[in-house]
Amino acid sequence: MKALIWVLRVVVFIALLGLAIKNSASVDLHFFFDQHVGLPLSLALLGAFAAGAAVGVTAAVASLVRQWREIKRLKRDTKME
Repeated sequence: MKALIWVLRVVVFIALLGLAIKNSASVDLHFFFDQHVGLPLSLALLGAFAAGAAVGVTAAVASLVRQWREIKRLKRDTKME
C-alpha cells in the first residue's frame, strides 16, 4: 500500500512539474498605484492557490475554535448539574 501511495505521489509530482514547465511564460500582475510585477504563470497560479488555501484554513480554524468553546461550555454546564 505504501508503494502505491509513493507511485501516486511521483505521478502527481511529474504532472505538476510538466504543467509548470509548459506554463513558464511571464505574466504581468498589475496592482494599485501603477505597480506591477512580472512572474511566471506557474508561480502566479501557485500563489493564488496558496492564498486560497490560507483563507480556507483560517475559516476552518475559526469554526473549530467556536465549536471547541461550545463543547467546553456544555461540559462545564453538565458538571454543574
